Amino acid sequence: MLRYTIIFVVLAIIAAVFGFGGIAAGAASIAKILFFIFIVLFILSLIFGKKFRA
Repeated sequence: MLRYTIIFVVLAIIAAVFGFGGIAAGAASIAKILFFIFIVLFILSLIFGKKFRA
């Protein structure tokens, strides 16, 4: 999931350089959403991973 976030950030930067403002804004918002989902899943895996270890 973090890989998709990086891909969308790079896509947003490239689109912004070439002047496609709408595409850049859309890709940046998708990257932001994916990043926050990644952070939430990472924190949950840290919390629940320690509970189930022997």
